[in-house]
Amino acid sequence: MIFAAAALLATACNNKKVEIQPVRGTIDGPLQEERAPQKVELAMTLDYEDRYENILDDKENGISVWSLVWCNPDIPSEGYGIHVTKGTKTTHFPNIYHGKNPRAEYDPDTGLLWLFCGVVEGTGIHVEMPYIFRFDEAGGAITDVKTDPFTIQEALCRRLSFIVNGNDITLFDNGEPLCTVTNTVSEMGGLDDEQAVWIGEQISYYKEGRSLYVRFTPGVKFTTGLVLIYDDMPDLGAEVSFAGNGALSIGAIQVLP
Repeated sequence: MIFAAAALLATACNNKKVEIQPVRGTIDGPLQEERAPQKVELAMTLDYEDRYENILDDKENGISVWSLVWCNPDIPSEGYGIHVTKGTKTTHFPNIYHGKNPRAEYDPDTGLLWLFCGVVEGTGIHVEMPYIFRFDEAGGAITDVKTDPFTIQEALCRRLSFIVNGNDITLFDNGEPLCTVTNTVSEMGGLDDEQAVWIGEQISYYKEGRSLYVRFTPGVKFTTGLVLIYDDMPDLGAEVSFAGNGALSIGAIQVLP
């Protein structure tokens, strides 16, 4: 794989049409902070029955997380509203947009609660925002860190680049080759000459031990059609860590199995 990438680099020196380019991002800017509808505010203190979906029930540590689905019968929450309970203490987060399939994990070693919310969802699009909560002495949940998808996207765009050589696309992390894939899509008019590879439509997260990882998939833009195509592109992953001030750093990008 490295030899193939080296050959492409050699071709780039002799053929000006083959150039290393940074990927571009589909997300234009940070998500706007929005308050939940008033109906969500009013529903947050009502009984759980038929209103909430339980997304975490850690009986051993006395922690549960609930997402509001219905404010009242036939009145949806529009994706807003999270309850976090530790022991007998419940903390309401009406303004958290959780989307359709939020996930939560509690790490008893660090005492931190992780919440992953789908903030942009649609056909072929799934973008998550991670939250980290800590607990005060009374068991109240406090938002410690949340990371906007635009911040992650821009950090990855500074790292990831590519070369197009015919139908072959080689991806690089900080100039080091990751992999070469061959485009097999033939009905879209060929790869876009100006910008063939984008990221931002598919960003999710997973935990391994105490570490958080971002998973993302680059999409390919063609000369016809308005959507990115992911048929031949790999899933990529990288460890994400946060400094005390919430600033993030991204580890080595790798191809995921």
